[in-house]
Amino acid sequence: MDWDGYRLVLDLGYATLPRLLAHWPDGAVDGVVITHEHPDHCIDLHGLFRMRFYGGAGRSRLPLFCPAGVLDRIGGLEPDVDLREVFDVRLLPGSYRLGPFELTGMLLPHYVPNAGIRVQADGFALAYSGDTGPTPVLAELGRDADLFIIEATDRDGESGRLTRNLMTSTEAGLWARRAGARRLMLTHFWPGNDRAAAVAAAQVEFDGVVLAAEEGLTVILGTPDR
Repeated sequence: MDWDGYRLVLDLGYATLPRLLAHWPDGAVDGVVITHEHPDHCIDLHGLFRMRFYGGAGRSRLPLFCPAGVLDRIGGLEPDVDLREVFDVRLLPGSYRLGPFELTGMLLPHYVPNAGIRVQADGFALAYSGDTGPTPVLAELGRDADLFIIEATDRDGESGRLTRNLMTSTEAGLWARRAGARRLMLTHFWPGNDRAAAVAAAQVEFDGVVLAAEEGLTVILGTPDR
């Protein structure tokens, strides 16, 4: 996320660091937010750590917002080095000021502690669920957001499970509608899922613009579409 030159990264899962470096070759981001400790959301944080630890002499510590489990997970890959030598850690959930942003993390249901993220600046708001099961907290997290990014795993039988830690596209649409969000982006698709079908399923509940997360997609907040 780039806001007038201020660079904030939300989650660094598998193979996301090369994509980040394609935009910012120096890796000079201003803050990182990780929703939870599962590798598909945090593993490339390790690569960023090594870039800054071995090649970032003279840089100040990078603000890192995350649940404690992320530190345990990444720290297990670097047992002889303290991650706090590179990162200025602020634990989630919680509320913080970061550059132009007001950043809020809200606890959402998942297999491990997961913090949904709300970022606000200059009257615009972006919300991101990370991974989550259905919960009324989603309506609060995404309230009137210009863009609400919601996981839509669409795993077979997901909606019939007694304990819900993931959601369907239809449910993503429902919670975007209840939040009053302006646009919805679906993400975290189960491998092989038809993304066009996922968008159609979300549109059953949400009558605003629905996007499917795709590599290279750029969204400008404050505009009605891409």
